[in-house]
Formats: sequence, structure tokens, C-alpha cells
Amino acid sequence: METLSRTKIAELLKSPVFDSKVNVKGWVRTRRGNKAISFVALNDGSTIHNIQIVIDIEKFGEDFLKPITTGACISVNGLLVESQGKGQIAEIQAEEIEIYGSADPLSYPLQKKGHSLEFLREIAHLRPRTNTFGAVLRVRHHMAYAIHKYFNDRGFYYFHSPIITASDCEGAGAMFQVTTLPMKEVPHTKEGDVDYKEDFFGRQANLTVSGQLEAELGALALGATYTFGPTFRAENSNTPRHLAEFWMIEPEVAFNEIKENMDLAEDFLKYLIRYALENCYDDLEFLQKMYDEELIDRLRFVAENDFVRLTYTEGVEILKASGEKFEFPVDWGTDLQSEHERYLVEKHFKRPVILTDYPKEIKSFYMKQNEDGKTVRAMDVLFPKIGEIIGGSQREENYEKLMARVEELGMCAETIWWYLETRKFGTAPHSGFGLGFERLILFVTGMQNIRDVIPFPRTPNNADF
Repeated sequence: METLSRTKIAELLKSPVFDSKVNVKGWVRTRRGNKAISFVALNDGSTIHNIQIVIDIEKFGEDFLKPITTGACISVNGLLVESQGKGQIAEIQAEEIEIYGSADPLSYPLQKKGHSLEFLREIAHLRPRTNTFGAVLRVRHHMAYAIHKYFNDRGFYYFHSPIITASDCEGAGAMFQVTTLPMKEVPHTKEGDVDYKEDFFGRQANLTVSGQLEAELGALALGATYTFGPTFRAENSNTPRHLAEFWMIEPEVAFNEIKENMDLAEDFLKYLIRYALENCYDDLEFLQKMYDEELIDRLRFVAENDFVRLTYTEGVEILKASGEKFEFPVDWGTDLQSEHERYLVEKHFKRPVILTDYPKEIKSFYMKQNEDGKTVRAMDVLFPKIGEIIGGSQREENYEKLMARVEELGMCAETIWWYLETRKFGTAPHSGFGLGFERLILFVTGMQNIRDVIPFPRTPNNADF
């Protein structure tokens, strides 16, 4: 084959230079035609759109073309011309073809269209080649880039929090343990406990559930930081909203109080949604057509409207007066369920909602206590279809109050001594929040199951890929 520089299909379709000689490489989505001519739909992952390759069968020979079936990978040199068919602006008249890899039609699992999402989860190594997962993964990339751009452009510093930790930020205890101890002969102390002095770190260590505590340390030195990395929860939950491994974005800002924290969360989410609409529109159109006919209107609505702000107490009063029959009863002091959050957003206010001032008993130890002694300066951002998408708070900066809360909850202060010590030396008001990256992608793509917005989902009994 003549050596030509490869052009991505997205670039060809964006600004086609007709009657020019081009090279494209990609995977065959379909091949159709008759005895004289074949039409190959080729996709290279750069766009949801395929480019049509027109092949003169007599020129190449049927035997040579036989391996070009769905899933095969090929390189094509040819003439880019204006397409005569509907739904496409350009096509390539093939002059030279190289077959990189065939895909046996009898065993390649993506030969047919219309596979269920459940089936595709069983072949996570191949599902990125489908239109659906190509679109989702491109959106995921753009959202990751937009997150870094947002914070960089506003003077935040990307802070790398540890994945292995000895502390439990949320106090939930559902953590994956990290150890080099021999499983068959675990050493024990005289008291019968596991002897962690024999372990690699000399103490019990786990995979992190959050980078927040470390991000706070960064903010109390650099002013404004954010983490963006994997976190882990060992909850045995097989639901469309839970993963054992997922990604979190956690900004922390010195001198921000709860109002500034809410302002940041709202501005951040609107920026990301606008970025998706501006940079992922073709993929969003496809996902809307296939999975969620209201997707783009919903994204625009959230981006263009102010979020409603009210207290948890006001929210509970609205829910109790609604006359709605909820699966989980609601009363002051109960943790709100997704059905309660979505009622406030989708039926009552018909806008995103930020709830604040939750009862301290249902929130984490580090949240700043209000003067009433009953509530803390927590905030949850609630979205349509998702419920809670962001959880955050103003952090308790008073050492005595924080220590009293740690003792009240029976926590081990020794494992977070370094966190507590920041309240002794130059303490300052500060706030932050956590955004679950996969929940963001669920909302932006309109997908229904969190397993379908991450390349390789980690769930109970599933770590195959």
C-alpha cells in the first residue's frame, strides 16, 4: 500500500476535502452490497458516525474481500468524494485495502445488532466497540477533561490523595483491606487478634473510600485543591447505583463557608453540563435517540436554571405534607431516600435542589456543627432521575468540637491524629464536596445503570476484566 498519513474519521467528516486522497483505519461495523460493489461502514472510535467505504469487487476480488466482515480491522487508501446517499456527507472510493485483523463471523459476539446491555456487560472487553459504549466513553473522556479544565482555570491545585490508607473517612467500615499477611497462616497476638505488626505497613490498611481528609490538608496550605481518583467501597450492594470501585472528584477550599460551597457546586455542575452540550452533541443525540428521549432538554434545563436552596427541615415538611405514598416513611431525623430526593426535584420544585442543615446524627463527624446543637452545615445537591449527585459540607474547624464529635461516635482518634492536628495549628474555615464521577456520567448520558458508564465495572462477584 502507498504510505499515507492516517486521518481520523471525525476530522474527515468535520471538514471534508473532496477529491483528495486519504487513508483511514478502523473496524468494520457492517458490510452490504451486491456482486459488483460492497459498502463497508467503518468506524475508528473518534466519532459516533461511520464513514462509508465503497469497494469495487472486481478490482479487489471476492476472495480477498471475504475476511472483511463485521469486527474486522482494515486500513483503506482511497478518494474522498461527496456521498450520493442519504444521511452522510462523504464516502471513500477504495483504491487500496490492507486487512489488519479478521473477526470470525461464527464466534465474534457483536455480529448482530440489538444486544442487551446485560449481555454486553458480560463482554466488557469488546463492548467499547459498540455505538452505545463508544458514545458513553467519549462523553466520559470529555467530562474528565472538563473537570480538570474547570479547576485549573479557577486556580485550584490537583492534589493526589493516597489510595492506601489507615483511616475511614466516612466511618462506615465497608472497606477493602490491603495486606501481605499469608492467608493460610495469619499471625495473631497473644490476645488472639490479627498481629498487624507483621504486615507490610505495620498496621491495618485499606483501600480509600474518599480522598477528602487529605484534600483538606492541601487546602489548608494551598488555598484550593481538588482530588480526582478511584475510591472503593466494600458494600455488598447489587443495585443500578452502586459500584465497588468508582471515581470521585473532591474539591476543598480554605475560607469558603457553606454559601460559597453551594455556589461552587452549582457553578461546577452547570459548567460540566454546558461543556457536554458543546463538545459531545453528536453522542448525546445518539444516546437520546436510543435511551432517553428527554436527555438534551433535561441537560439544557439544568444548565439554564438556578438551583433551589432550602434546609433539610423545610424539605421534610414538604415531603410530609405532599400526600405522596413513599416506600420509606419520612420524618425529621431520617436519612432521605432517592424517592424523597427525586420528589422534591421532579414533582415539587421541578428544578435541581440543594438541601442544607441536616441532623448531625445522620451525617459524618467532620461537618461543622450549627448553633442549635442538632444540625450540621451539610449540603446535598439533588438532580432529576439521579437524586443526590453531590454531597458536601462546611468542615468543623474547631478542635474541641471536632474531638467531642469523634469521642461521641466512638471513633479511634489515633488513626486520624494528623487530621485533628490541623485544627490546632492555624485552623481556618473551609468547605468542600464530593461528586461521584459515574453518577455525573449517568446523568449526562441518560443511561440507567452505573455499570454502563465505567469501562470495567467492579461489583460483587465481578472482577473478570
